[in-house]
Amino acid sequence: MPNSPSDFLVVGGGIVGLATAWQLANRFPDAKICLLEKESDLAAHQSGRNSGVLHSGIYYTPGSLKAITCHAGRQMMVAFCQTESIRLDICGKIIVAVDEEEVPRLEAIHERGLENGIRCRMIDQDEIAEREPHASGVRAIHVPESGIVDYPAVCRRLAELLRAKGHRIEMGQRVVRIDSTASHVNVATEQTTFQTGFLVTCGGLYSDHLVKLAGLSSPAKIVPFRGEYYELKEDRRSLCRNLIYPVPDPKFPFLGVHFTRMVSGEVECGPNAVFALAREGYSWGTIRLRELAESLSYGGFLKLASRHWKMGLGEIHRSLSKGAFVRALQRLIPKIESQDLRPCRAGVRAQAIAQDGTMVDDFLWVTDRRMVHVCNAPSPAATASLEIGRRISERVEETTRL
Repeated sequence: MPNSPSDFLVVGGGIVGLATAWQLANRFPDAKICLLEKESDLAAHQSGRNSGVLHSGIYYTPGSLKAITCHAGRQMMVAFCQTESIRLDICGKIIVAVDEEEVPRLEAIHERGLENGIRCRMIDQDEIAEREPHASGVRAIHVPESGIVDYPAVCRRLAELLRAKGHRIEMGQRVVRIDSTASHVNVATEQTTFQTGFLVTCGGLYSDHLVKLAGLSSPAKIVPFRGEYYELKEDRRSLCRNLIYPVPDPKFPFLGVHFTRMVSGEVECGPNAVFALAREGYSWGTIRLRELAESLSYGGFLKLASRHWKMGLGEIHRSLSKGAFVRALQRLIPKIESQDLRPCRAGVRAQAIAQDGTMVDDFLWVTDRRMVHVCNAPSPAATASLEIGRRISERVEETTRL
């Protein structure tokens, strides 16, 4: 027998799912909302395994959904954290050109930031040394709007606010079937069945699987990439005051290693980006053969790998060799030594890859008569989550009017 029916059902207890449920509750104050999460804890994967950066949006293509939602979402996230007394520090960051060859790319990022309406300015070596005494570079961009946030605390507070309004959050509910009828949607889990008038899925690493369960076609497939980090030992945290980022190389799909002070005071160094052997493969020892075969047999991934195999080998080398990882970090902070670092947690990025082998770089969702599926929510998804949720709730309202 189905559970008590809901007006809206959200699948996914990460920050995008929780923010979406919260915005649905605000837009439809009389609705009954239920959220399903397959784990026993909220924010168990991408939302709880990131560096907690509040992004400015300086890198994103002007006019793109990422740029627009990041700008609006950042303001909403700051206001939410201030209202709910969640740890937040608008500490700023610098993007550093380590040599003259990188300066033209740095200048292009600065111009893009200005076009996006972001407060940012070029600084010289003297100001680099003033802001980050141990960083090495010839020029940099200072971005005062960037900051750090306790995103797991944001997730917990959103859940508390939803429950306080009488909405349900059901843990340990892995979705195995989705059936849509003319009047409702049935969502079956391993334990029971939930009936709802409208379904929103925010499945992260399994977002494309949920689309398939609903009988729809996803425009991209998720391929997992693990990001591995080290952290500075307590007596060496002074090497990084706030956030130090490299100039990204446009030939490669990932940003490169950087330094991030977190709200806890810890300083993370990384990540690298290696192909993961499972969608929740947080180490080389975690292998799920079905998921591995799914990635390796996907034409889009094979095309991507054929273009970037040299970079991929370099990432694997840094994963297996601490010395190689340290050398990558020394480009930004030359004083870093191997003994300054210890391993810390890893995260897995849900990378959507299209059939032609391109990495989907913007938010992507699929809409049906009674469903919205978030197929891709890349960084800055945490920063933009409240705005993403607002836009999804808006789309739900438009769809239900049809």
